[in-house]
Amino acid sequence: MTRLTDQTAIVTGASRGIGLAIAKRLVAEGAHVVITARRPEALEEAVEALGGPDKARFVAGSADDPAHQDEVIATATEAFGPVTLMVNNTGINPVFGPLMDLDLDAARRIVETNCLAALAWVQKLHADGLAERGGSIVNVASVAGVRPAPGIAFYGASKAMLIHLTEELAVELGPTIRVNAVAPAVVKTKFAKALYEGREEQVSAPYPLKRLGRPEDIAGAVAYLLSDDAAWVTGQTLVLDGGVLLRGGV
Repeated sequence: MTRLTDQTAIVTGASRGIGLAIAKRLVAEGAHVVITARRPEALEEAVEALGGPDKARFVAGSADDPAHQDEVIATATEAFGPVTLMVNNTGINPVFGPLMDLDLDAARRIVETNCLAALAWVQKLHADGLAERGGSIVNVASVAGVRPAPGIAFYGASKAMLIHLTEELAVELGPTIRVNAVAPAVVKTKFAKALYEGREEQVSAPYPLKRLGRPEDIAGAVAYLLSDDAAWVTGQTLVLDGGVLLRGGV
């Protein structure tokens, strides 16, 4: 498939897991990609997996750092042309437990990374002319932002904020920029392994499809939302959960 030929994309949090799977799918569909994360060694390996510098570049840094955002956009533009596609995939969840025990400094870091950084990327791209040339944005949220998720409640609250932010941006930036989100359930990644490691069969039992998600499951949905196949879709959150919400779970 070549739905994204000649498009330039940025994918944050893309050295592994869901982000890397998304980047691979975008390259497979014809896009050029600049990926970001904190560790340059992992990013260098990821670029090789994506086909080398003719297909992808990397910039190491923190997703919520304005200087890093500027560097990424400049790198993408110089290497492949103006950015038209953006995937906000970076997310953190450094706490687990009830809200009454939540460290509020940690909560502020979660909001900064999971929500405000996504808005900042969109602001930067808007200032760079994205509205004039047209483009598409996908924010990676979570089913924890759709239904209560005990133990990761504030992470879920931050993803609920990201979902609502997606809707507000879709209204404000149309008609030339589409903004959508995906909300995965448990996907087999290093980020989520504490939720299933050693008990995968038990965790996946409530899922009608009887398995946890794979990064590639998310990548295909993101590619669709970025492409012209979704040209009349904006402000939507596509739940990718193997059917588990139908059973009342997360």
